[in-house]
Amino acid sequence: MSANNAAAGFPGTSVHGFEHWAQQAQQAASSLSHGFGDAFKHLQAMQIPPDAWSRLQSEYISQASALWNAALGESQVATSSTAPAATAAAPATAMTTPLKDRRFADASWNENRLAHFTAQLYLLNAKTLQRMADQVQADDKTRARVRFAVQQFVDASSPSNFLALNPEAQQRALNTQGESLARGLQLLMADVRRGHVSQTDESAFEVGRNVATTEGHVVFENAFFQLLEYKPLTAKVHARPLLMVPPCINKYYILDLQPENSLIRYAVAQGHRTFVVSWRNPDADCVHWTWDDYIGQAAIKAIEVTREIAGTDTINTLGFCVGGTILATALAVLAARGEQPAESVTLLTTLIDFSSNGILDLFIDEPAVQLREMTLGDQAVSGPGLLKGQELATTFSFLRPNDLVWNYVVGNYLKGDAPPAFDLLYWNGDATNLPGPMYCWYLRHTYLQNELRIPGQLTVCGERIDLGAIQAPVYIYGSREDHIVPWDAAYRSTQVFKGRKRFVLGASGHIAGVINPPEKKKRSHWIGKGAALPADNQQWLQSATEHPGSWWTDWSQWLAGHAGPQKAAPRKPGGRGHEAIEPAPGRYVKQRA
Repeated sequence: MSANNAAAGFPGTSVHGFEHWAQQAQQAASSLSHGFGDAFKHLQAMQIPPDAWSRLQSEYISQASALWNAALGESQVATSSTAPAATAAAPATAMTTPLKDRRFADASWNENRLAHFTAQLYLLNAKTLQRMADQVQADDKTRARVRFAVQQFVDASSPSNFLALNPEAQQRALNTQGESLARGLQLLMADVRRGHVSQTDESAFEVGRNVATTEGHVVFENAFFQLLEYKPLTAKVHARPLLMVPPCINKYYILDLQPENSLIRYAVAQGHRTFVVSWRNPDADCVHWTWDDYIGQAAIKAIEVTREIAGTDTINTLGFCVGGTILATALAVLAARGEQPAESVTLLTTLIDFSSNGILDLFIDEPAVQLREMTLGDQAVSGPGLLKGQELATTFSFLRPNDLVWNYVVGNYLKGDAPPAFDLLYWNGDATNLPGPMYCWYLRHTYLQNELRIPGQLTVCGERIDLGAIQAPVYIYGSREDHIVPWDAAYRSTQVFKGRKRFVLGASGHIAGVINPPEKKKRSHWIGKGAALPADNQQWLQSATEHPGSWWTDWSQWLAGHAGPQKAAPRKPGGRGHEAIEPAPGRYVKQRA
């Protein structure tokens, strides 16, 4: 038997080889099943109906027996061949059923019978655990939490995640004479120092050098944010400026990664005098900041300064994700004061009605919120604290663990492949902190108690707010595969605002759906028939028409209708007492968590 075949676990052409393979398979099955056995016991104890448990048990035994018999049958056929050309590798490829899971896409998982059997057994165990989770007798939220926990365990237990069970990583180690393992160890130690699993080559990017490069200046700053104004790219600009409020749980430059996919640059190129809020990354001096601070001293202040610089009574506004929730709250506060400064409002993947919000709902209940209030809030025994950015980043990564965690564990550490440079993943790893009091208020009054949508229910900055009092027309965008703000949740905003509304649905997810420049000619979007926006999002979708390409062009046409006449572009940034402070992207966005 060759060294390669021995390493791959192929039996030889003797009875002894077959017995050796069977022994290895039994050991692998025992090792893999140990953890799954504990999981089966825990789930069984969670009040699964006896008839359902009996059916699942019977089906599992039948399928596991068939899998074992098939594996032994294939191995016996391989060992019975006496023809010189009948090597172990050839019949293995012909007889084994190809594995369709992309974690086992490498040919070695099909060519190596032991690995193939281990992967099949894993997939059977995973499917059975998921079916058991579906049968747990509990309320919908508890059952969903069980399913989530089971999925986390299943994903973490994949044989691809372990060197001893991953034939591709083993073969890489042999081919490189151990160099891949040495590189993997170096990458692991570097990530231990960083405190997170690297998803990209972080040394390849620098904010202001090759991301966040659209030319502009900081024209105002306070303790909470810097206001950026961008240099016009057209000889004339619309009379009304555009103010963008990005999420404070991430840095603003998701809107300005590269020139070819920058929503900021696109808006500037369309003739809009564009201003963007760049949030300060909170540190120990900011632990007392509240939701009211983010509304009154940041969002409302940014609206005020933008109006002053542009010399206009009204401005166009855009909020992305939590930035949209902050923007809408700020406009509701101003409406309660008799002010209507927004000529239009654009909300991108924004939650306003928090009735149901997909997977994030699993983490929110009264005990969880109370725990945060007792440890981070302004009533905490030891005083308020910070929600660390890395904790947030890790939580979001584990919402898609195979794509954002285990994929990199395998590639970085087992195969020794340094992750490639990718601007989006660099931004994703550039974490931001949140002040405890602000975060706790947001959790309780939106996710837990869903009060933002109820007129007069909340008092913010001393005003009882009603989002229905905002008189500006609203452009609402949702992404069809969004797991952070499910599109039906984004659509529910159409039932909260009372003025003219337009809803557009884009393809893809939370980020890729939003950052979709027209020049790429990728994905598609859906626009409803007429102005009707029924309460049922599926009813809207049934009458909507799919259009190829980006939603940006539709939004640009809509925004131009609210931007006013064209006038000569300003010769310098700022004005009316607000002069340029420093070049964009400014200091605040460069602060690391």
